[in-house]
Amino acid sequence: MSTPTGPAVVFDLDGTLVDSEPNYYEAGRRLLAAHGVDGFGWEEHSAFIGIGTRETLEVLRARYALDASLEDLLAEKNRIYLELARRSTAVFPEMRRFTGLLAAAGVPMAVASGSSRAAIEAVLAGTGLDSLFPVVVSAEEVPRGKPEPDVFLEAARRLGAAPADCVVVEDAPPGAAAARAAGMRCIAIPYVPSTADDAAFLAADLRFPGGQREFTAHAAGAWLLGGAGR
Repeated sequence: MSTPTGPAVVFDLDGTLVDSEPNYYEAGRRLLAAHGVDGFGWEEHSAFIGIGTRETLEVLRARYALDASLEDLLAEKNRIYLELARRSTAVFPEMRRFTGLLAAAGVPMAVASGSSRAAIEAVLAGTGLDSLFPVVVSAEEVPRGKPEPDVFLEAARRLGAAPADCVVVEDAPPGAAAARAAGMRCIAIPYVPSTADDAAFLAADLRFPGGQREFTAHAAGAWLLGGAGR
């Protein structure tokens, strides 16, 4: 491996590295249906993209007056999601190229996600990305989820990097806001097209308004390793 070049990079997982949102949507739909709530659609789900599973279920539990405890709902959704994730989770092709490029350059990398640790590990192992990320932080391991900066700050601590020397890669406004709150730079790749002009994304240091359709490993790598990401 070559001498490390550029800052440390902290990746969000869902919607950034992998297209797991369809699985999260289906897990949420099945969970709510099992508790008598029908008609949970993608539009409603998309409002929670970038927000942790616990925080999402807190809102849905109150919205639909669910009798089950939050912990039971978390366990049930995680079980459903893990079944789906192990079966099929797609890595965005340019993200696979980008992480490979950074690994070859010796750039320290971490994953910081609002998902459970079990879900993160299952997805990373199933996609073969696990070898690239020695540091993984779940929202379960910190006091507050995104848009608070806790997961990113913990990732920086475990990487041994100062927040100012980290760049976050994010697909959702709460994550971009968390990056800024952590004092980190941000590469924004909107998963939901309608959020491309969200204030949190407009404040990002590098933005791909067209999301994964526009993002390229070459462009992001040139920015990051060329010195702009420092």
